[in-house]
Amino acid sequence: MEKTRKYTYFIGIDVSRDKLDCAVISGRKVVSHTTIVNETNEIRGFLTGLKQLPKFTFNKSLFGLEQTGIYTTHLLNTLKRSKANVVLEDALHIKNSLGKSRGKYDKLDAIRIATFLYKTKDDVRIWVQRRPIIDKLAHLSTLRTRLITLFNAMRTPLNEQNKFLESSFFVTMTNLCDRSMSALRNDIEQAEKLILTTVKEDVRTKRLFDIITSVPSVGPVTAIQIIITTNEFKDITDPKKYASYAGVAPFRHESGTAITKAKVSSLANKKIKTLLHICALSSISHPTELRDYFLRKTKEEGKSKMAVINAVRYKLILRIFACLRQDRCYQKVYTRPVTTGEAGKMSE
Repeated sequence: MEKTRKYTYFIGIDVSRDKLDCAVISGRKVVSHTTIVNETNEIRGFLTGLKQLPKFTFNKSLFGLEQTGIYTTHLLNTLKRSKANVVLEDALHIKNSLGKSRGKYDKLDAIRIATFLYKTKDDVRIWVQRRPIIDKLAHLSTLRTRLITLFNAMRTPLNEQNKFLESSFFVTMTNLCDRSMSALRNDIEQAEKLILTTVKEDVRTKRLFDIITSVPSVGPVTAIQIIITTNEFKDITDPKKYASYAGVAPFRHESGTAITKAKVSSLANKKIKTLLHICALSSISHPTELRDYFLRKTKEEGKSKMAVINAVRYKLILRIFACLRQDRCYQKVYTRPVTTGEAGKMSE
């Protein structure tokens, strides 16, 4: 049985664009609080200063910070080079784990993160840095989303105005936007090409991409998001956990005799949930076994359409993760290979 590591110091760091608030506690006692600039040299200086603490070692210390996107880049890279134990946690999870709290400012947030580390020290999951190619895909995917948002911000109002404006004036409005929309459309296409090229440059990501897109109705955009959000199937390997992460798993609510219908949680990755919803709609719009399942549940058994669509989403997740776990592409009729031991038992 693996022995639980004992930590001496817990360093909570509240990250913002320009500065870092760092609180150090030992046990339940606040040892120090420091505010530094969010730059690599400043972070190195802070880590050097920590070595002056009695019996401080990186091996016996735990650093914690909230997920704040690109603002954590300098800090995570510097901590990784120092071989520090880092916990990168969702802000809402930290907040809920500490119960009721009053007041909010950067110093207090840093102390709360350090307190969270102390309370959960036996169960925390140490952060593992993603490969550079996954970070690159994440940034490119975010850029693609921004470009699409800009494009839709121009196209949608134009489509709505078509019914209310004079025809000649509507043409004038459209012409004024034409070059901008063409440029955005071209940028989106270039971003998508670069994303696919990046995926196919790496053996690991290409294999995962090929496996996920082999599942009927699952497209390239969804596949890339699954690769990113699971960190190449390293951080999340359980389909049930991924269904919960994507807001697909329903949860029951009971209190005494009051029992409500199981519902999906609003705490989810909305982007991947939307993509899975599109995949589910695609799967039931074609003559497949999932369409047959949808029709049977809704028409014969009278189930809610949205509840059944959610079940289809989960079935797609199960198929994707089964194929990833077995490192194979999807097969409509799959026969599990017989191992040597099983063959021996069958012959007996």
